[in-house]
Amino acid sequence: MSTVSHRAIAVDVDGVSKRFTHRVKGEVYAARDVRFKAAPGGFVTLLGPSGCGKTTTLRMIAGFEQPDEGRIRFGGDDVTDLPVNQRNIGFVFQNYALFPHLSVYENVAYGLQVRGQSTQGVATRVGEVLALVGLAGYEQQFPAQLSGGEQQRVALARAIVIEPRVLLFDEPLSNLDAKLRVQMRDDIRELQRRLAITTIYVTHDQEEAMAVSDHIVVMNQGSIVQEGSAEDLYHRPASEFVATFVGRVNLIGGTVTGRSGERASVSALGGTFQARVGAVALDVGGRTRLVLRPEAIAISRRSDGLPARVTMRTFLGEKVEYRLRCADVELQAIRHSSGADDTISVGDQVSLHFADEALVALPETNR
Repeated sequence: MSTVSHRAIAVDVDGVSKRFTHRVKGEVYAARDVRFKAAPGGFVTLLGPSGCGKTTTLRMIAGFEQPDEGRIRFGGDDVTDLPVNQRNIGFVFQNYALFPHLSVYENVAYGLQVRGQSTQGVATRVGEVLALVGLAGYEQQFPAQLSGGEQQRVALARAIVIEPRVLLFDEPLSNLDAKLRVQMRDDIRELQRRLAITTIYVTHDQEEAMAVSDHIVVMNQGSIVQEGSAEDLYHRPASEFVATFVGRVNLIGGTVTGRSGERASVSALGGTFQARVGAVALDVGGRTRLVLRPEAIAISRRSDGLPARVTMRTFLGEKVEYRLRCADVELQAIRHSSGADDTISVGDQVSLHFADEALVALPETNR
């Protein structure tokens, strides 16, 4: 089956801003000078907390909002001033936005019928797409008869049936339970790869973003604070905000005692470490915050590491989480559970080990 008849295109968001007037605050920027590119056939996720500007940015790409500054280009074509119905996008809404009085078939067929396609052409295309999303045989069902995951699949089918140039998602999995979210995010990623449609996806869930994306754009207070692959953001955060938002983290206060190239000597936890330096320069003698992920900490009963005491132990099936007290600093660590008897318990004195490579040094005030 031919699923997409067009070549994948790039999306260029070039310095867009959007202002609103607040009754108390006056003029407020929902998005300010937002710039990023989605490669042809790529999957880009806008990630950030509520109110950071990600949905406003998505709505400007779709054409639901008009930017006050900047331009938006699809494959080199400037679409900034085009209405939604002339941009050839597929949009999957958070609340599915299905027509409750129409059947699954009628919901999916709607966009094709509006475009004047023949009855037979519509029937063929709808059948192909429903099979693609795993809903063959559901044509005569109504939205109220479907589960949340099935409704989301109908919304996805409706978005892709028109063969859009760009596919947009606004928090599509937020109304699903945890297990179904994992299944749906995998299905969306697999479908996007098969269709090779340039996709821009909005979520506040960092695990979801890392699971589906080629490229992640982290936003805060209307602006982009860092972008890159999931690995870049997780292992090389540019700020405390990114470090804490993208995964769990230990932030350890320390003092910079030396600097050589991209490494800094840092005094912390009663020892000295050679940490990687983040995006912002560090001054010798200045304060720093060391970024250390919980899974990078090894716990043992050897005596050659940093001494610590176990203050909490939580068994979570495939992993065990620990709270540890080390040099008056509380740390969190994660060990994978092998099924063998774990002899480390609350109250035990243990030794902590981690590689210098696992440490990233950021300015203490860099948030």
